[in-house]
Amino acid sequence: MAEPLHGIGVSPGFAAGPVCRAGAAPQLPSPRAVSDVDAELALAADALRAVAAELARRAEATPDATAAEILRAQVMMAEDPVLDEAVADAIRAGSDAPHAIDAAFAVHRQAFLEAGGYLAERVADLDDLRDRAVAVSSGAPMPGIPSPGHPFVLVATDLAPADTAGLDPEQVLALVTVAGGPTSHTAILARSLGIPAVVRCAEAANLSDGVVVAVDGTAGAVRVGVDEATVADTRRREQERRARAAASTGPGRTADGWAVELLANVGSAADLVTGAEGVGLFRTELLYLDREKAPGHDEQVEAYAAVFAALGGRKVVVRTLDAGADKPLPFLDQAGEPNPALGVRGVRLARRDPALLDGQLSAIAAAAARTGATAWVMAPMIATPAEARDFVARARAAGLASAGVMVEVPAAALRIRALLREVDFVSIGTNDLSQYAFAADRMCGELAELLDPWQPALLDLVAACARAGRAAGKPVGICGEAAADPGLAPVFAGLGISSLSMPARAIPAVRDALAAHTRADCERLATAVLAAEDPLTARAAAT
Repeated sequence: MAEPLHGIGVSPGFAAGPVCRAGAAPQLPSPRAVSDVDAELALAADALRAVAAELARRAEATPDATAAEILRAQVMMAEDPVLDEAVADAIRAGSDAPHAIDAAFAVHRQAFLEAGGYLAERVADLDDLRDRAVAVSSGAPMPGIPSPGHPFVLVATDLAPADTAGLDPEQVLALVTVAGGPTSHTAILARSLGIPAVVRCAEAANLSDGVVVAVDGTAGAVRVGVDEATVADTRRREQERRARAAASTGPGRTADGWAVELLANVGSAADLVTGAEGVGLFRTELLYLDREKAPGHDEQVEAYAAVFAALGGRKVVVRTLDAGADKPLPFLDQAGEPNPALGVRGVRLARRDPALLDGQLSAIAAAAARTGATAWVMAPMIATPAEARDFVARARAAGLASAGVMVEVPAAALRIRALLREVDFVSIGTNDLSQYAFAADRMCGELAELLDPWQPALLDLVAACARAGRAAGKPVGICGEAAADPGLAPVFAGLGISSLSMPARAIPAVRDALAAHTRADCERLATAVLAAEDPLTARAAAT
């Protein structure tokens, strides 16, 4: 059998079936003269409104809170008045609606790319909005997911959130994309839906409709032209994997009983499911999206209390608002920055608006007091022990007993021992830590391999944090996407990580991976992986 195609495995599982490629983006029609400017303005405005309305409808319809949050962010982009005005200006200058829409989005696209960081990651979202608005305004077919009438492996250059959020796991057996990366929306939503996925597989561009492939979403491999026996074996392996996951219950433990807490990442009470030992990352940004002013105290208390009450006394770690110049919210009123990913974001917002952070901490404390919850709180984008000390003081002043920080900035990892003297715990955000440690923008597909969570340099930083945590007697967890990788779970346990927080669907596979190894096994694997030269040999060392 020929060598498999290789990409980055971002959602575990096995699948086999015929390829079906995603529909191409609409082509711009030939330019036409505009005789009625008002009618053309109305055509463009109606197209943008129709796209926003359809995305809003999908956000309401999807049961997946992660998908809904991403779709609502796209709606905000489509309803941006600056975009409306740019389209209108182009029409008044003589462009027809489709070309005016294309030109306006091109300007926004370039601005997002130049901003880098989170905004650069949203370029694919902009491209999707552009394609949909051009299709509506020109009468072209809407781009999207094919419907061949039978289960298939979906192959695409990349997928927009609106498409990924609506996937039916009964029909879409696996995802394979040419572009994307470990922290792309395709990766995040595939994990959330439980669909095996491989991204950044360049050779997938040559796959034709109908060819039968076998996908390994853990190893990042795609075998092409497989026979019926291989298809049957792949499906059997997936059935066995799901059966093990379904039977997997209880807390995270190694085979000899060493505990590693398995926690869930959530954005609201709608994300909560059974099977998690608690919440390791409560993203509070959802409460702040799509609004002109920050939520008031009472509204915040109600939102936090809904999550706390549903957990029934289980641990919940609340991340304070992670927004700013690279995740702009209208009420923050921030001027443009030359590099928003390195600018005023996360806890740094308190430098300009301390009341925003203090108000959130007060609301979290009030919700915890009302429900009797075990509420921990942590700040994003901490770089120095002094910043950590200030945050902990604010949390204590609000009445919160357990305060920690996220380790996302390499400076925090390098000074982890000093940092741990100031806080009660730390949680490693591997997504941003990778981006900053490797100076690799998460949107730059050519550098996707640098963001592989198996990169030894990233694991060195994780190991340093874990060692410092053990020495200080304080918990060190992981809440980045790497926590959902079953292959890495024993490695993290061997390094001394105390908790792993992930999308709820990933918990059974991670629990199963831990249970298959003793603590000594985990420590042996961790030592072998840290000695590896690259992600490929690191993965091989862990088998």
